[in-house]
Amino acid sequence: MPFFAPMNTNFKNIGIAGAGAMGSGIAQIAATNGHKVVLFDSFEGAIDRSRKSLETTFAKLVEKGKLSPIQAKEIQGNITFSDTLSDLAQCGFILEAIIENLDAKQQLFSSLEALVNQNCVFATNTSSLSVTAIGGSLKHAERLVGMHFFNPAPLMPLVEIIPGLASDKALVVEVKKLADAWGKTTVLTKDTPGFIVNRVARPFYGEAIRILEEGIADIPTIDWAMKTIGGFRMGPFELMDYIGNDVNYTVTETVFTQFFFDPRYKPSLTQKRQVEAKRFGRKTGRGYYNYAEGAVNPAAKEDISLGHYIVDRVMAMLINEAADALYLKIASKEDLDLAMTKGVNYPKGLLTWADEIGVNKIHSRLLDLYSNYNEDRYRPSVIFNKMKHLGQETFY
Repeated sequence: MPFFAPMNTNFKNIGIAGAGAMGSGIAQIAATNGHKVVLFDSFEGAIDRSRKSLETTFAKLVEKGKLSPIQAKEIQGNITFSDTLSDLAQCGFILEAIIENLDAKQQLFSSLEALVNQNCVFATNTSSLSVTAIGGSLKHAERLVGMHFFNPAPLMPLVEIIPGLASDKALVVEVKKLADAWGKTTVLTKDTPGFIVNRVARPFYGEAIRILEEGIADIPTIDWAMKTIGGFRMGPFELMDYIGNDVNYTVTETVFTQFFFDPRYKPSLTQKRQVEAKRFGRKTGRGYYNYAEGAVNPAAKEDISLGHYIVDRVMAMLINEAADALYLKIASKEDLDLAMTKGVNYPKGLLTWADEIGVNKIHSRLLDLYSNYNEDRYRPSVIFNKMKHLGQETFY
């Protein structure tokens, strides 16, 4: 049977597979925008937890005056909770937000394809797996598009739109329009490991850990430097603890593996040990910092010279990653910058930032690191040589 969307797309009835924090958040967005939503999860207790969590969320929105009690009731009335997969059969659009495991995602979509009609559109919220690979289990992979939200989905503005190799081009446009209609900021990215944000942001964590491992600076000093001098809202270790060291490490490991073990994305033993010790961060009460009541964490060494060294080194690595993504046409320069400001709250887009610092200065820093360490981790993107040859001194 042929796949007839997007001409006949009907996004009125939306299914969400996976009722964890992300799935519940996306269900909230869709229901708030007037869609009828079926929120499905087969794991025991998941649906009850989601229902209670959303009730609490809407109660807080009413308390803060962001919704009236009537509005909150109407929106909640748009959501049907289910632990039966067949309840998704009449949905015109189904978004998957389950565990970040390729086999699990493929099995889910294969089961869904046997249930729905030929016009139903699929989306995956994967953060680092290949959309093309996920669609490999489908008879009509052209109906699948990547639609990556950021946590918490109702608050974070960015959605990465990722076409798989087989994705219908017109359908990609329709899915982007849907996210735009929900008030999201959308960027278009190629189906490469980590897409934009989870690829380009790797050095923010990885290079900070490397500086720690080398004994150049301790955790609070690195975080202090990146916030006070770099202007970031959170330091890398604070942010890893906030995201969850287990989650952050898994994404790093996935990107590293999918890039055929490119040294630029190599995970660190330091973070692996945190995960092994179950020091996941805020959610477990211990990570790089101690979050126990009354705990006193070490103070930063507020050395301006050291702080500038830390920021300059991490920034060079971040800009190198963004520049290489541009060179490989992963996304436009505008979308690369937009993704980092809206997806991870960077103070500026990295390519804009590079222009302000000086592209040649960034290239020189990278060459120094590459020369000193003799590691492929520090190899500058070929785009810098291309720009120099053309006499181009800025990205914009």
